[in-house]
Amino acid sequence: MHQGRPKIAIIDPNTLAVVGLKQMLQNVMPIMTIDTFGSMTEFEANHPENYFHYFVAMNIVLENRQFFTEHRRQTIVLTLSLDGGSQLSEFHSICINVPEQQLVHSLLALQQHAHPHGKNMPPMPHILQQKVLTDREIEVMALIVQGLINKEIADRLNISLTTVITHRKNIMDKLGMKSVSALTIYAVMHGYVDINKI
Repeated sequence: MHQGRPKIAIIDPNTLAVVGLKQMLQNVMPIMTIDTFGSMTEFEANHPENYFHYFVAMNIVLENRQFFTEHRRQTIVLTLSLDGGSQLSEFHSICINVPEQQLVHSLLALQQHAHPHGKNMPPMPHILQQKVLTDREIEVMALIVQGLINKEIADRLNISLTTVITHRKNIMDKLGMKSVSALTIYAVMHGYVDINKI
């Protein structure tokens, strides 16, 4: 069924939402290929059976309920409300109308729930398994993703504020990341931080 890199489909007519979600999913699951579709017709024309998961706008699920009910375990419904009553109870759902950090947390929680310890997931590419940060940088990164500011990190680790800032810059440079959200994903996916602490 899944040849080469496993694939995820995002099916949503909202281009802006799709672009943002695709970027986040690529950070959460770098081993996946992510394809986007603006409609069910476009998705169906591209071999739906080749996809590991479907992230789908609620209106598309409602209009094509039979297909998605048959693929319930693969389907994640994208909702605009945290209100449980508005979600389709038989499906996993993610509210996309929340701050970025909360959405990242939801994606990570979903990934860990569905694939604890990488179950049913292909192995990470060797380059992504390598330890690239020093032990001190890992400590600093863990505190950053838990929401501590530079001064709090300096106090906690008994190092100067300048040292924290240097570590922070080195972490971002080594990992090629530009946001705390991307750093959070990296830290959780590599087991440096428990998802419940962010």
